Amino acid sequence: MPYYQRHIFFCLNERKNGEDACAKHQAQEGFDRCKSKVKEAGLAGVGKVRVNKAGCLDRCAGGPVAVVYPEETWYTFVDHDDIDEIVESHLKNGRPVERLLLPPDVGR
Repeated sequence: MPYYQRHIFFCLNERKNGEDACAKHQAQEGFDRCKSKVKEAGLAGVGKVRVNKAGCLDRCAGGPVAVVYPEETWYTFVDHDDIDEIVESHLKNGRPVERLLLPPDVGR
């Protein structure tokens, strides 16, 4: 059994040169909401889900972005409802949220 069943990484990168980055698109708020909802649902801890901050994930054009491992499922999100749906559907029940998937051709 893996130490964590799933990890979700949120890009919280900021760019000093003014280029677009996830931090400009409420990525921190998404991270905070996810961490709170995971704890509230009893999903946090060893053998369960870990919510992590990440630096640049190099997919800025789709920002804000998060990725769930081990499934390698990339998401974009816009509000708390999106985060709540990711927690409930994917992190809790193992069903990716199709409408929030980041298209594979979106990069930096």
